[in-house]
Amino acid sequence: MRPYHKVLNSFYERKRNMKLLLGIRRFLASEDGPTAVEYAVMLALIIIVCLAAISSVGSNTSSTFNKMANSLGS
Repeated sequence: MRPYHKVLNSFYERKRNMKLLLGIRRFLASEDGPTAVEYAVMLALIIIVCLAAISSVGSNTSSTFNKMANSLGS
């Protein structure tokens, strides 16, 4: 192996390491991750509120229909 191959390999290895470090730094500095987590939490809260509302409306509707059925049956 010629000496300049070692130099080139070393250069490309350092360049690859720098790209990796810059990628990690960019990932840690970006705000996409926390934003996605915030959206997931908001979505979970919205789903919980919707399920509670649907459950409440369902039981109110059920009791109304039972009252109507009882009044029609008598």
